[in-house]
Amino acid sequence: MAARPRGWPDRLFGLAVSGGRLVTVSTALQPASSAAAPRLAARVSRVAAMRRLGAAIAGLLIAGAAQLGATGPASAQGFTYNQPAPRPKPPRVPNDNQMLVQATEVDYDYNNNRVSAVGNVQLYYNGTSVEADKVIYDQKTKRLHAEGNIRMTDADGKITYANVMDLSDDYRDGFVDSLHVDTEDSTRMAATRADRSSGNYTVFENGVYTACAPCKDDPKKPPLWQVKGMRIIHDQVDKMLYFETAQFEFFGVPVAYLPYFSTPDPTVKRKSGFLMPGYFPGTAQTGFGVEVPYYWAIAPDYDATFTPRFMTRQGVLLQGEFRQRLVDGAYQIRAYGIDQLDPGAFAGQPGDRQFRGGVETKGQFAVNDKWVWGWDGVFLSDYFFFSDYRLAQYKDLMNSFILLPTEAISQLYLTGVGNRSFFDVRTIYYLSFSGNQQQVPVIYPVLDYSNVFNYPIFGGEVSYKTNFVNLTRNDAVFDPITTLANTNGLCTAASADPMARLPTQCLLRGIPGTYTRLSAEAQWRRSFTDSAGEIWTPFVSVRADAINADISNQPGVANFLPVGDTQALRVMPTVGLEYRYPFINSQPWGSTTIEPIAQVIIRPNESYAGKLPNEDAQSLVFDTTNLFSVDKFSGYDRVEGGGRANVGVQSTTQFDRGGTVKVLFGQSYQLFGLNSFSVRDVTNTGIDSGLQKTASDYVSSVEYSPNRTYTFSVRSRFDEQTWNVQRLEAEARANFDRWSVSMMYGDYAAQPDLGYLTRREGILASGSVKLATNWVATGSVRWDLVANNVNQYVVGAGYVDDCFVLAANYVTSYSYTAGGTPPVLGHAYMLQLGLRTIANTSVSVAATGQ
Repeated sequence: MAARPRGWPDRLFGLAVSGGRLVTVSTALQPASSAAAPRLAARVSRVAAMRRLGAAIAGLLIAGAAQLGATGPASAQGFTYNQPAPRPKPPRVPNDNQMLVQATEVDYDYNNNRVSAVGNVQLYYNGTSVEADKVIYDQKTKRLHAEGNIRMTDADGKITYANVMDLSDDYRDGFVDSLHVDTEDSTRMAATRADRSSGNYTVFENGVYTACAPCKDDPKKPPLWQVKGMRIIHDQVDKMLYFETAQFEFFGVPVAYLPYFSTPDPTVKRKSGFLMPGYFPGTAQTGFGVEVPYYWAIAPDYDATFTPRFMTRQGVLLQGEFRQRLVDGAYQIRAYGIDQLDPGAFAGQPGDRQFRGGVETKGQFAVNDKWVWGWDGVFLSDYFFFSDYRLAQYKDLMNSFILLPTEAISQLYLTGVGNRSFFDVRTIYYLSFSGNQQQVPVIYPVLDYSNVFNYPIFGGEVSYKTNFVNLTRNDAVFDPITTLANTNGLCTAASADPMARLPTQCLLRGIPGTYTRLSAEAQWRRSFTDSAGEIWTPFVSVRADAINADISNQPGVANFLPVGDTQALRVMPTVGLEYRYPFINSQPWGSTTIEPIAQVIIRPNESYAGKLPNEDAQSLVFDTTNLFSVDKFSGYDRVEGGGRANVGVQSTTQFDRGGTVKVLFGQSYQLFGLNSFSVRDVTNTGIDSGLQKTASDYVSSVEYSPNRTYTFSVRSRFDEQTWNVQRLEAEARANFDRWSVSMMYGDYAAQPDLGYLTRREGILASGSVKLATNWVATGSVRWDLVANNVNQYVVGAGYVDDCFVLAANYVTSYSYTAGGTPPVLGHAYMLQLGLRTIANTSVSVAATGQ
């Protein structure tokens, strides 16, 4: 046990050593007598040296700890890493730049000017703790020496291990033997020796880096992957790590060698440099190519990525992206350009030109906590540029069950969301990828606003909504719905009997000219419950539409609508009453609620039915979701009129041991006036919907959830006379710990007035299974039962853990060619490889189209 020197201040080194208990050493100085002043000054220098001991250890190890980081923005398709949970950071304890030392024994060698802390040494300094068996500070050489089970935890949670450490007290020079570092984000690095010189450079001998956790059963077993370097040099000024004679290993087996490899150090989140190269399989027109991205971290708030693609046939395709984040939002700009070496490869197609390019941009900014504004923009030299070079939306082959886009949207918008209100206004320009730009509308603007009053009026809830739209289109959009030859000619030929062509030959999907409409609707409703438990809900609404249509006199348009200027004011007042009477039956196994529902709606006929353009209400599916809707049209251009009754019964069964069954069955009746769904308009909306008859088809739905694992649902529509199935969708889902599966069966009767000339029937199935701890297999398939063939599917398997991703997929997707040629179902293979903190890459190769 060390003796306490006489004449030292009481709090300079307060030693409480008894029975091997720890000794607390504090640098809080107390006043001393003038006689002790000379000795005190000498001892104070030693105290400062001890204070520097903790700082030196922290400085060397913080600067020397290394990990490999991404040099730019990371992106991945398909599988993603199972990110490890971040290690909690140790709490910061303020200590006024003082160092606290705990040890079993502290020795002072005055002859050699050495201070030694021995046995379970613990140093605490500015949020950093260091543990070791022994720490020695040499005042003559100004060197620190620590040895035995060294463990340092810095303020950020990084843990560093070593056996021997020797460095100068200003930690500019020194070495560490058997270095091992665990960082907060679960990356690890080790080296046999680390030498530091000039305060800027640290050289790791025989360094190893990995982002994989060690094997729990055998920690000495090589990790899944690691990077080794004969020498790893850390440049603290440039914040870079340089690997010399590096090799990549999988399960301890070398698979790739690199004479030189560099990456930013662990303190850098964004660093300029080259990213992982990519391979472009190409086509016969472009040739295959290689992409070499370069990331430029210009400033903390903005950066850029340049991605030249070198192709064997067309030369260099330049790609660049600029991104900036501001205080209230962010925006980005992506540009493309190529001076094609062989434009003739696209002879007869839009790509037959020397220069091709495009620009994409988007941004969004917050005005305050309720309002945002932003934009999306796409500008192209020709409409097939993205498709030919597989850019933007055409780049992702994993979206196998979503048809590749037929248009891009450029828009400017302002959106506000309140507690019970919503506002949105935007202008939209659609860029056609099929070359039919003259048939695509330009919208300037479309506005939606809705609000619900926060206080009752006459005891009920009052709400209102408005919609305004103004659009223009150059050419009419006809949709032939017949198998006859020369259908386009049939659509544009003049007819002595206008409207006669609608049911069997053509639809007018879009009018040529300008269309403007302002709609406003207010509604009041209130619910009452009488003494018998019956629920009565009266409601009143009024809607007004002001419409102006300036329709160009193009061939065939007059067969559908009057050309020239048309103004119309359409008003639809509505009065209705809804009745519900729930019956509850309780049993030992659960409870059942049966609720008859009846709804009566009184209103005048739809004025101008079939006489005005229909741009936004062209789809109508009648089922239980809109059985009790006051207006069953999906948009504003049509409005339901006439007296109508909607009736049905709803049943809900709740089992005490879990599980529910919900059933709804009903029908709709036209009571009086004009049936809006029997009126043929320019798109035949409502025809063949099941509502065009006085008594509608029957609609039903059944949902059964026995537990959280299984879900079953059936939605159907039956002919009200024959009970033939007009529309049927049955879906089943199951989710277990290791696997999930879903299947949907669809059966749809022919709807010739809408262009569906034959019955449609098919099955869509998808599923995934966890084969092992980190192995996953997925698959999806769509089977056309009418044609008896499988027309879309994707199968794949992958390995996913916290540091590695490997996935292979076989994908079918549709590809498009210029003009009106139908899409062709193609096949592709896709391989994805990812090493966390280093790179992610994917390669896709197209197979022969079928």
